[in-house]
Amino acid sequence: MHLSVSLTSGEPIYSQVKEQIKNQILAGQLREGELLPSIRNLAQSLKISVITTKRAYDDLEQEGLVTSVSGKGTFVAGNNIESIREIKYRALEDQLRTAIAEGRNMGLTRTDFMNLVTILFGEELEP
Repeated sequence: MHLSVSLTSGEPIYSQVKEQIKNQILAGQLREGELLPSIRNLAQSLKISVITTKRAYDDLEQEGLVTSVSGKGTFVAGNNIESIREIKYRALEDQLRTAIAEGRNMGLTRTDFMNLVTILFGEELEP
């Protein structure tokens, strides 16, 4: 698991840690049942407070992404990942609706918009 924090980003450090772990879980980089670093080890490796790391883990546990087992550690949970994916999917749909509206305001046709999306996605559009 690779994490990094920025002290100058303006986003709280616990939130940075939480979001990075959440994104790695959703991307499948961290799998169900996988053991996360201990709170103390993660704090040491990131050079942050143990309290900050604990808050990130507690938030992840409240969201159902990880489970803590006393004496054994914190593990990636298997439940709730699909519901979080659905939330992210809906957020992406909202972003796409906004982009489509902006494209229409610019006078883009559907074909122009789809060609742009295809180019940005890294594939060629079939004629």
